[in-house]
Amino acid sequence: MKLNTVLRRYFLSGILVIVPLIITYMVLRFLFIKVDGILSPFIAGLIDYKVPGLGVAATIILIFLAGLLTANVIGSRLFKIWEIFLIRTPLVRTIYGSSKQLIEAITTSDKDSFKQVVLAEFPAKGMFCLGFLTQEIKTNFGDEPTDLIAVFIPSTPTPFTGFTLLFHREKVPPLEMTVEQGVKFFVSGGITAPEIFYRKDIKVTGEVD
Repeated sequence: MKLNTVLRRYFLSGILVIVPLIITYMVLRFLFIKVDGILSPFIAGLIDYKVPGLGVAATIILIFLAGLLTANVIGSRLFKIWEIFLIRTPLVRTIYGSSKQLIEAITTSDKDSFKQVVLAEFPAKGMFCLGFLTQEIKTNFGDEPTDLIAVFIPSTPTPFTGFTLLFHREKVPPLEMTVEQGVKFFVSGGITAPEIFYRKDIKVTGEVD
């Protein structure tokens, strides 16, 4: 075996080991800094000393405590009262309600916020991306109502942010893909994409339902 072939094989093998670790480190570091910055200044003000990572630990503990609190009857009722207060507060209700629905749609499979994975022509003609159908909308701008659909197009690799656009229904074909598969597509940067995208209304054999 030639030396350059051996070196190339070892180099590619090393890339497969190192690059995913680097990407994982960068993403986790970004999340660490952002999450740590939420409670770290407050805790540092209390103890008059800054401890790196203390904000992350406090956030994790706070999440578990919130889950523990809402798991019992009394805590659940208190949370519902608090949620009613948030929902009735102008501006806050818009941000809170939308954020909660987005997190539920991405992290749970029993919610119907994301109804279908679709293929949208975006951001330019001849360019396509996946998105999640979130709502069906009608307009009455002309003589006849027009059917539009709202499509949420997540960002990569964290699908918690993105764009929400309106498309004509016939311009955005539904895909034979689950919402979970769609989320994996964005998180992996498209690596987990199937070789062929099938329309929802067409069988794998190519026969129309």
